[in-house]
Amino acid sequence: MQMFTADTFISRLNNLRSDEELRKIQRYFKSGEGDYVQGDSFMGVRMGLVFDLAKEFIPMSLDEIEKLLESQWHEARAGAVSIMDFQARDKKTGLERRKELYELYLRRHDRINNWDLVDRSAQFVVGQYLFDKPKDKLYELATSANIWERRTAITATAYFLRKKQSEETFIIAELLLNDKEDLIHKAAGGWILHAGGQKLIAFLDKFAATMPRTMLRYAIEKLDKLKREYYLNLGKKK
Repeated sequence: MQMFTADTFISRLNNLRSDEELRKIQRYFKSGEGDYVQGDSFMGVRMGLVFDLAKEFIPMSLDEIEKLLESQWHEARAGAVSIMDFQARDKKTGLERRKELYELYLRRHDRINNWDLVDRSAQFVVGQYLFDKPKDKLYELATSANIWERRTAITATAYFLRKKQSEETFIIAELLLNDKEDLIHKAAGGWILHAGGQKLIAFLDKFAATMPRTMLRYAIEKLDKLKREYYLNLGKKK
């Protein structure tokens, strides 16, 4: 009988470890491309395998998920947020469970402490839960001193975009205009680009001259060449 425990999950991860994968990870982050926080520990398991394993552990209880979040290993925490995401996406998951997942995410945000962990789970665990509720929590997260909470705020709005509602994405992006972190600039620019349409153009017309350069570049990526050059030139004037 399958044991859906944190210990079993980590034991299975151990069987998937690869020295070559660990070297790839170390090279990637040594170059600075990964943008991970210092001190993160890796086992050397390819993320695709982590996600596949998480699918097997979808029935895991909240207590065991929290134990996974407490692991020193990045792959274990990636497994934890993946299980949370799979549970939140499941149409059979009831409202009470979605609330519990949302509350666990926020309560243990100290362990959801890298961009990929946020991006893997914020949309459905946080965004889906808040879709038909007041958005005050997102504004609170957007002004948090914690970079990962701020990233959660903008990434959670991706669920609203799936439902053709872009207002919150632009509100949160505006709150993040003065953020000092490049990882926030990338996320905010990427999601307003995804929102697109006339709201994107209106946002750029208002803020392109003063918004962070990285956010601007991400936001205009799919515009035609003339529009990209126009907004980039506005950005040079700040």
